[in-house]
Amino acid sequence: MNVTVKANACFRKIDQSRKRYIVMKGSAGSGKSVDTAQHYILRLMKDSGRNLLCVRKADVTNRDSTFAELQGAIFRMFGAQYKKYWYINSSNMLLECKSNHNQIIFRGVNDEKQREKLKSITFKRGKLTDVWIEEATEITQADFEIIDDRLRGELPPGQFYQIRMTFNPVSAHHWIKAQFFDREDTDVCTHQSTYHNNRFIDAAYHRRMQRRKEVDPEGYRVYGLGEWGETEGLILKNYVVEDFDRSPERFDYVVNAQDFGFNHANCVGEVGFKDGELYLCQELYVYEMDTEEIIQLAEGKFNKRLRMWCDSAEPDRIKMWQKAGYRAKGVKKELNSVHAQIDYLKQHKIHIHPSCVNTIKEIQQWKWKKDERTNTYLDEPVPFFDDAMAMLRYAIEQERKAPARLNKNKSLKGGL
Repeated sequence: MNVTVKANACFRKIDQSRKRYIVMKGSAGSGKSVDTAQHYILRLMKDSGRNLLCVRKADVTNRDSTFAELQGAIFRMFGAQYKKYWYINSSNMLLECKSNHNQIIFRGVNDEKQREKLKSITFKRGKLTDVWIEEATEITQADFEIIDDRLRGELPPGQFYQIRMTFNPVSAHHWIKAQFFDREDTDVCTHQSTYHNNRFIDAAYHRRMQRRKEVDPEGYRVYGLGEWGETEGLILKNYVVEDFDRSPERFDYVVNAQDFGFNHANCVGEVGFKDGELYLCQELYVYEMDTEEIIQLAEGKFNKRLRMWCDSAEPDRIKMWQKAGYRAKGVKKELNSVHAQIDYLKQHKIHIHPSCVNTIKEIQQWKWKKDERTNTYLDEPVPFFDDAMAMLRYAIEQERKAPARLNKNKSLKGGL
């Protein structure tokens, strides 16, 4: 067969490793996910009896990440002849190698029901031998242990089990660092890559990363250099990521909030308030989609009866949401309103549901600007990768301005 393979030399050693844990941290654009997808397509075509499970915290995010990467790898490698070698079921997100019936499936670990499903995975032929955990910093150590426990039992001679994790190293306090990077383990192979290692990155992307280096030097350490993010200078530390009851009736009241975007993210969130604490119940976080497309995605997910607080700088978009039946309204931006919103958020505990993976990423790296000359932090947020943070700021518009408990017990009426 004619196979087109585009590879970066920095991944050669990691692709040849047979160790149980392959832990790949890297910058945005380093090519680690593209290499991983290509690597698994080749591995499953070559070795019979191997099957791959792709994991994200929220199973639905697999479609635009792991599934898209693997499908793209097939198209690039085989072109118009791909159907000779691979069966692709897009609706059920299933890939199967036609020559040996090795399969690739996709799952999440967002709740107990999804985690239980991992325990009953079976394949046409062979066992579950490989796991790819994309955006591995999204999952908890307990999630990982459940996944790791699935790889057990005798294998035919020459076969081996392997878990590959790919991620941006957002926090130096993450359990992955302590578990795999801070101690010696003969079963672990770690790897670091940056966009400089990716020979397929275009010049425009290099310029974009240079702009980020100038605007957000500390963020550049994570997303440009693939180094562990530090907690010093973080704006919000008073949050917890946990599963909680998202029933509207349990909250004092609930609102929707939205930060508009296109090239940067458009983020819609549902936020509940209970006893002075915030609960982010769900998010919709998309790039390069127009308002009509986002409204379609939101249909059936977000309660139209709730007040939706939006960026007042986009009145035309607000009108479109209103025409779609939402109670959208722009926030009033007074002098120093951003700082007032941040002050409020810092004074109230924030609960984030594990499904809100993009908000989690943002809050882990949302920092104050730093004066590199004096090595001190300024009283100004870094204006980068902060769309979910803007959504949270808008969500408290009513709460921070209203008299205490004025808006209590309004969940069934959609707030004020």
